[in-house]
Amino acid sequence: MPTGPAVSMAKARDTAVGPIMVTRLAGPKSGVTGQVWVWLPPEYNDPAYAKTGFPVLTLFAGGQSNGYNTWAGSELPIQEEDVRLAKAGKAHPFIMVMPVQNFSSDEKRALDCSDIPGQPKMATWMTQDIPDWVRSHFRTLKGRDSWGVMGASTGGFCSAKLALQYPDVYRAAAPIDGYFVPDSRLWQGHEAEKAANSPDQLVAQGKADVKMLVTAGGADAYEKGVVKSWMAKAAPPVAIEYYEQPGGKHLTSDFKKMIPDALQWFTKNLEGPAHD
Repeated sequence: MPTGPAVSMAKARDTAVGPIMVTRLAGPKSGVTGQVWVWLPPEYNDPAYAKTGFPVLTLFAGGQSNGYNTWAGSELPIQEEDVRLAKAGKAHPFIMVMPVQNFSSDEKRALDCSDIPGQPKMATWMTQDIPDWVRSHFRTLKGRDSWGVMGASTGGFCSAKLALQYPDVYRAAAPIDGYFVPDSRLWQGHEAEKAANSPDQLVAQGKADVKMLVTAGGADAYEKGVVKSWMAKAAPPVAIEYYEQPGGKHLTSDFKKMIPDALQWFTKNLEGPAHD
């Protein structure tokens, strides 16, 4: 059960399945303050579930995600799809948490969901401050087995990196059409730290007991090559499943098509709602 004070959030927008709320979260461990969007499934406010904890999906956007998160918008209607699948008994009702990833629209100054020396400690904010805040303000489940992370494109990089780097926080990850090498100019002069934050190296270290669903668009030969060469480096206990979207391109409209499969995959690989 939540241990913190009542959370104060503003409505970002309405969906057909409930509002998406937003707040500015000041992280005590990272010193980072940024926007976080939250959606609660309908079951969360149902009296029949008053003592039920819910699994959590953290969703990372493509692009810079400077002041926005595409999963909180209408182009990627993951909330509506979750409700549809939950009613059909095919998906858990998930709490969805959607943070910003950058504080500049300049891609050269991307923070790479990392603690880049001399920059905002985004990895600490994302993997410590946000989970701590969610657990203190919402009904969740103990431990990592109910916590997943997903993103497309840049969000795919973030979801792969954070799951491999922080397997104590995340049990499962779904990088959709992602890449696996940090590319911010802010790493200049910090090559050792850059390597330590590279999914390309993390996946080969054999340290992360996490499950992954990794996708590529079938119409994008370059993307397929990137994903398959990265998967070939994976060392147990990392367990990776690959899905190639027929005719898929690196487009939001094709990322959208991956939502039902991803939600059902997370449902098979994460614990569902549970009572005290």
